[in-house]
Amino acid sequence: MTAQQMRSPTQEGVARAAAKLAELLPRTPLLETEIHGQRVWVKAESLQPIGAFKIRGAWHRLSDLSADERARGVVGVSSGNHAQGVAWAARRLGIAATIVMPVDAPAVKLAATRALGAEVVLYDRPGGEDRDALAQRLCSERGATLVHAYADPWVIEGQGSAGTEIIAQMQERGLDGPTRVIACCGGGGLTAGLALACPDAEIVPVEPEGWDDVCRSLASGEIQRVAADAPPTACDSLQTPATYPINFAILKARCGYGVAVTPAEVRAAQRFAFSKLHLVVEPGGAAALAAALAGKVPVDGRTTLLVTGSNTDPADFAKVLTSHD
Repeated sequence: MTAQQMRSPTQEGVARAAAKLAELLPRTPLLETEIHGQRVWVKAESLQPIGAFKIRGAWHRLSDLSADERARGVVGVSSGNHAQGVAWAARRLGIAATIVMPVDAPAVKLAATRALGAEVVLYDRPGGEDRDALAQRLCSERGATLVHAYADPWVIEGQGSAGTEIIAQMQERGLDGPTRVIACCGGGGLTAGLALACPDAEIVPVEPEGWDDVCRSLASGEIQRVAADAPPTACDSLQTPATYPINFAILKARCGYGVAVTPAEVRAAQRFAFSKLHLVVEPGGAAALAAALAGKVPVDGRTTLLVTGSNTDPADFAKVLTSHD
């Protein structure tokens, strides 16, 4: 039985992760903006050192490894943001990291992961070897520890530390914490962590259209998979085939519903973030903002949403900024 199977993520674990990260990194800004005439708070996780919130879970996981586990290295699976989080933490801790990444991952993410010193093993998304099976095989061959992007209690707790910061930052402004937290959702690691960190807030996961397996899972009460013919999406960071029981147990208890956003809504959110918040945001990192702007999730003066990543190819981002859809 693996360590991941031996325990569940907890609110206490989120607090411990938050304390560890407070010693390592400054808090990301909580920016005020207005949507549909209401004040809204935006947690700018796109300003993390790796340009994404994934540094949180990676640091909590890797810094808890034993000396023997560190010596045998780690393996991760990611299209780029978790990859960089694991690679960043591994380099800082002196741990060898191998990342399984899709061949069509954004070039900027592949380059950044390699620049951080990680070994990259590529796979084909359609028709190739299952990415999780490939990662497990590498772990077995090398005796390495799997650092799953979302189905890992340490990773979930680490991502939840963003919620701990949100509560503290709102209280510093004289507010009683968030009434609602809107979060970009792939496998559900961030959403589950936020649910643990913010027990008094409504938690709303947002996925790209056609990749809304968590939304459908919440509606049905059982884990659903992304369809085999799911459409292409620019939200590469949210392209996960299905959530895992460790995540869904929390989501089912805390998330009443989820919503999906269209490609045009995502592009509109990227433009809004650039013009109103002065942030560069990748497509997947803009999903929560897209849902709020499209009116798919209600907002009030204590609604918080997360902008989760900035790792986008410059040419692609320039096209988004000049498009008029």
